[in-house]
Amino acid sequence: MGSERDPLARRARAEGLDRDDPLAPWRDEFLVADPGIVYLDGNSLGMTPRRTVEALQHVVTEQWAGDLIRSWWDNDWLRLPLAVGDTLAPVVGARPGEVAVHDSTTVCIFQLVNAALDLRPGRRVIAIDAHEFPTDRYVAEGIARLRDGEVRVGFDDLEGVDVVLRSMVDYRTAAVADVVAETERAHAADATTVWDLSHAAGVLDLDVHALGIELAVGCTYKFLNGGPGSPAFTYADAALHDRLVQPIWGWFAQRDQFDMDRPFDPRDGIARLLNGTPGVLGLVGAREGIALTAEAGIAAIATKARHLTAYGLELVDAFGLESPTPRDESRRAGHVAVRHPDAMTLHRRLQDRGIIVDERDPDILRLGMSPLTTRFTDVHDAIAAIADLVNGR
Repeated sequence: MGSERDPLARRARAEGLDRDDPLAPWRDEFLVADPGIVYLDGNSLGMTPRRTVEALQHVVTEQWAGDLIRSWWDNDWLRLPLAVGDTLAPVVGARPGEVAVHDSTTVCIFQLVNAALDLRPGRRVIAIDAHEFPTDRYVAEGIARLRDGEVRVGFDDLEGVDVVLRSMVDYRTAAVADVVAETERAHAADATTVWDLSHAAGVLDLDVHALGIELAVGCTYKFLNGGPGSPAFTYADAALHDRLVQPIWGWFAQRDQFDMDRPFDPRDGIARLLNGTPGVLGLVGAREGIALTAEAGIAAIATKARHLTAYGLELVDAFGLESPTPRDESRRAGHVAVRHPDAMTLHRRLQDRGIIVDERDPDILRLGMSPLTTRFTDVHDAIAAIADLVNGR
């Protein structure tokens, strides 16, 4: 017991966990400009894959500069949203042709909630949690305003609700919802659920079909390492494709895209959810991060996430800190929250020590543990530093 309280012994254990980590070599796939920084904010922005830099350089200098407008055909830019979607599909357990990577998370949520409401004409009631991520709440409120609809707060009573919009992972605590049970409960109330997978994709081993998910969105710049502002993804079960009518009609969703004088006629499949001209550079960045995740293997990534977060919670207890993150690994995603009334000051002082974590008002520090880049020593050093600051050292 004495040796477990010894700081050197504690850190030596973390070093041993790093040596035994089968995913440790994948960190070398990323650019780490300052090896001295402890980066535990990969749940907000993943690190930069080396291959992303090379791919972007190639697209800019060879395709954009060299092939110019011909790149849309010769380099298959026209198909990028669907091709990148097919790369992502197995990471979330979807089938080819069920995922498109195209716009921001906000736009994708707007599309899917409207499409879900229109599955049954006359529907207008959206349920959302009071503490849901802000953009989800804002979109729900905006749709209700446009459609003369209603936003219900909370999920306890779903009677009369038409669409449920909710995150699989609580962005503050990392708690994972019981997706199967909650989706079935919504179905029993004749409601369609749109799931936000932003804090789940790339860190949890998902199978959207087994979970009963019909419609979902998610970002690519967190655990999927797509880069700042990289485009989000839309997933729709193939069984719904022919029934989906989305609210933003653009020429990339048009069946005969270059027949300019025809009225809008949506493409078959997931392509009907596309909008305007996609951002090629953002898609290339997303493609490389997603491909890296697929290559490393989502099962191995999810396993390491469980081990990292379990180790983090073990240290939280050892240092006498408080965390609202679930102890049940099946109900925990890829970050650990540490609760302290002066979280904002702690956040700033950690940065002064070269330790980058996230802060969420009023009292949460979020330690994002992205498995391909996070070391057990990073987790140890960050939580030890929090304990030092809390204890006035």
